[in-house]
Amino acid sequence: MHIRNITLALAAIVLVAGCSRDGNRRQVLENKGSDTLVNVAQAWAEAYRDINPDLAIAVTGGGSGTGIAALINGTVDLANSSRAMSDSERELARANGQEPVQHIVGYDALAIFLHRDNPLDSISVEQLAGIYGENGTIESWTQLGVEVPGCREQEIIRVSRQNNSGTYAYFREAILGEQGDFKLGSRDLHGSKDVVDLVHDTACAIGYSGLAYASPEIKMPCVSDGTGQCVTPSVDTAVDRSYAIARPLFMYTNGQPTGAVEQNLNFIMSDEGQCIIQEMGYAPAREVTCQAPAA
Repeated sequence: MHIRNITLALAAIVLVAGCSRDGNRRQVLENKGSDTLVNVAQAWAEAYRDINPDLAIAVTGGGSGTGIAALINGTVDLANSSRAMSDSERELARANGQEPVQHIVGYDALAIFLHRDNPLDSISVEQLAGIYGENGTIESWTQLGVEVPGCREQEIIRVSRQNNSGTYAYFREAILGEQGDFKLGSRDLHGSKDVVDLVHDTACAIGYSGLAYASPEIKMPCVSDGTGQCVTPSVDTAVDRSYAIARPLFMYTNGQPTGAVEQNLNFIMSDEGQCIIQEMGYAPAREVTCQAPAA
């Protein structure tokens, strides 16, 4: 039985490794984590296939917490996260023999989403805290000075993310403060697209997620941070950090990357890789000049 188990394990390794067109064994790089980054990670993987067809990059989402947990357990090569690892997570990783190294691969503007018929054009960080925070007292759109067509009773429907999401964690820190928490009663969804879809279909709703998931069918108000300026989320306002809730996007490796992982990260940080993230609606990690897409 022991020999049989070893044989099955070896067979599984061969199947995972696969083969390239010329019969050589194909190396597999595991990339997992942030739902915010999953689409751009897939775009990077597809573009990198032309550079190194013998490297298969397996991209999966599941949330920043999922990617970080995989890094802690040593089961992933690149962990995507839209939040920084906590000290406790780093300590747990080291206890498991992992040494997390952080790489900033881009920036994202965390957009606020409203139904397209909502007349609200601007919102403040303080008002967002009043809507989402556990001690917040804003429960209706009339408290913000508007009436939303099609919204019965004008009750605000709060759309949020599940708590394993880096977007959830970043919003909580940026809007509610380090000691703040969400009030009960929000609709907590698994993915960013789910947030956009629910807001699109629900007149009373407000939600938040990465700018890259924005749709022409929903509305994004400008956000003010109390300085008097209200800034609309965009790639440019994420780059210059004038937008109140812009954030870095991370990839984590176990130790300084080497071999195929290092080569893949070098591609991600190259002009081509950084233009891909910009085309996907995020801000690049560094200044880069990209050609406009063909008409």
